[in-house]
Amino acid sequence: MNLDVIPANGGETLWVVADRIRFLGGLPGSNLELLDIEVPAGSGTPPHTHVSSEMFYILEGELTMRIFGADGVPRVVLATPHTAVSIPPMAPHNYSNDSGRPVRMLVLIEKSMIGFFRDIGTVEPQAEPDFAGIGAAMLRHGIEPITMAARGTLRETI
Repeated sequence: MNLDVIPANGGETLWVVADRIRFLGGLPGSNLELLDIEVPAGSGTPPHTHVSSEMFYILEGELTMRIFGADGVPRVVLATPHTAVSIPPMAPHNYSNDSGRPVRMLVLIEKSMIGFFRDIGTVEPQAEPDFAGIGAAMLRHGIEPITMAARGTLRETI
């Protein structure tokens, strides 16, 4: 029997814009990988959609997550420590760290998305994001940016 062990300070680490992503490996026999992501205050993702589902588990801090309805009105969830949030395939969503403090989370994601992070990730934090390069990588990896003009919000804290 073979065990894959990644020690506390081990694993490949890349920076995706301001977020630090540590690759923890995949679940044998599945299409799933686990990421340890640190999101500094003010960081986040643009609204987007993709075929793979995702699950976020907040370890530290408070992360604002948005799921956009067909009418453009987002359901806003303030995810606090020990909260798990699942995003279904093709659901328009994004997250942001509006708390003023760092957030740390585990993200369970399909391997198809790992290529995107490795494609745009850098070994050092990026002073100026390459938005054109990120946009091109999104298209290559089936991630569609969306523009939603929210007319209101449904906000909850969990």
